[in-house]
Parts: sequence; C-alpha cells; structure tokens
Amino acid sequence: MNDQRSAAGVAAAERGAAVAVPEAVPTLGGAAGPARAKGQRAALAPVALVVAGGLSVQFGSAIAVLLMPRAGALGVVTLRLTVAALVMLIVCRPKLRGHSRADWGTVLAFGAAMGGMNTLFYQAVDRIPLGVAVTLEVLGPLALSVIASRRLVNLVWAGLALGGVVLLSGGGFDRLDPVGAAYALGAGAMWATYIVFSARTGRRFPQADGLALALAVAALLSLPLGILESGSKLLVPSTLGLGAAVALLSSVLPYTLELMALRRLPAPTFAILMSLEPAIAAAAGFLILDQALSATDALAIALVIGASMGAVRSQVRSGKGRDRA
Repeated sequence: MNDQRSAAGVAAAERGAAVAVPEAVPTLGGAAGPARAKGQRAALAPVALVVAGGLSVQFGSAIAVLLMPRAGALGVVTLRLTVAALVMLIVCRPKLRGHSRADWGTVLAFGAAMGGMNTLFYQAVDRIPLGVAVTLEVLGPLALSVIASRRLVNLVWAGLALGGVVLLSGGGFDRLDPVGAAYALGAGAMWATYIVFSARTGRRFPQADGLALALAVAALLSLPLGILESGSKLLVPSTLGLGAAVALLSSVLPYTLELMALRRLPAPTFAILMSLEPAIAAAAGFLILDQALSATDALAIALVIGASMGAVRSQVRSGKGRDRA
C-alpha cells in the first residue's frame, strides 16, 4: 500500500529527529490573541498535511481498484511502482557510486519488501473491501510496535486488535474471502519488514536517495509479473494515465506532504495519525467503490485503530521513561 509513506516517519523516529511544533509566544496587549491564533494554525498545519496524505493514498487505492478490470492487480502494481520510481529517480538523482555492499543489500531488501507489500495488498483489495484490507494490513506494523516495546500493557492493545479481527471475520474468514484476507495479512507482514529496512536505508543513504533506488528495485521486480498478467494492456493510453494517477496519489504526493509535515510534527504524533488509515480507507471504499460496511465491521475497524493508537502512545511513554532513567 504505502510505498514511501512510513519511511520518512520511521527514519525520523529511529534517529530521534522529531521536531516539536512551535508554540505561540504571548505578547503584550492585544497581540496575544492574534499570536495564539497564529500558533494554533501553525500546530494544525502539519496535522492537515498528514491527513491530506492519508486521503491521497487511500483514494488512490480506490482508483487502483477501478483500474484492475483493465490491467489486473499485478498490472496496477507495475504501473504504480514504475511511474513512482521514474518520478523519484528524476527528482532525487541518487548517486550510484560510493556505496558499500551492505548499503546495496539494504536497498535490495527494502525494495523487495516494498514490492511484496504492494503486490500482496493489491491482490487483497481485488477480493475484499478496501477498508477491511487496510485494517488487516495495519496489524503488521501494530505487531512490530508491540514486540519492539516489550511492555505488558501492549498485550492489552494486541488483545483489542485481535478482538477487531474476530469481529471482521465474523467467526470465520470465509465471510471475507479467505484468500483475500490472507493476502492482506501477508501485506501487513511485508509492511513490518518494510518499516525495518526503511529505517536502515534512511541511515545509510542521504535525503531520499535510498528510497528512490528501492522503488526502482521494486518496479523491476514487479515488471515481469505485470507484463505476464496484462501484457500490451499496460500500454493503452487511458490505462497508463490512470496508472500514473494512482502512482502520484498513492506514492509521490503523500510522500511529499508527509515529509513536509515531519519537519514540524513529532514522529509519535505522525504515527498516531497514520493509525487512522483504516477509517480513511473505509470512507474511500464507500464513496468511490460503493463498499458499505456493516455496524460490526465499523466497530472492528475502530477497535484496531484504538489498539494501534494505544500501542504508539505506550511506546512513547516507554521511551520517555528510559530517557529519564
């Protein structure tokens, strides 16, 4: 799903590069009111950028579902990754020399995780509703957060998420299409792997160079699969145009928005906002794909979102406790 989405956020969190949102400084007399209002706008601006990025990603995914009858799930993955890779390579112009074998190994692993995550996710949304697919996918990063924190309270969040999954399955994944659910869970596992290698890539390569190179790896890995499934259908102008729209909406635009937001937003806050993705995906599925959710499905998604937010907040408190020690 999220080619570049969490790369900047995770790398910032790993390096401790979160920047506090500037507060308004009260001034004498009547200037306090305008200064406070300006400070509130400054605080809300990066939040709006992250939300806009989330809307862009999920509505881009909804357009991808509409494109699948023309190009197939694998064809859509190929179009998205190829266009996004070309844009990022042109913008970043990464250097190919001066990198160690370990650097290239990290980029290859990052690109493979990215390609696998997108391939599995699009296979999932071809079979189950978008909101449900994203909810199951987000269990991967949630599990990674719970394991990394090693705090007993996170068992509560894990249990809450498990309760959401049970509600989604209705007692059995056959209600959802077990293959689609399995693809979504596989995408979540690849997303967790992606997060690990995105942080490592961010430490080894300057700016977004490693990300651009990893996208190129993912595009090259997906290209044979897309050609095998769709062949010349990928070259139809209207299909190319929609594929480019998916790439821009789901990769290039949200990455740019979130990179801007992270300059003024603490990384933990960014992670909590990212937990809203299942709800945004459900809204996109309803508005574009006419995928209405039952009350039980909505409650299940809310449970997973709550578990994700709780795990992030717990991890932040754990980090503050270690800092004070």
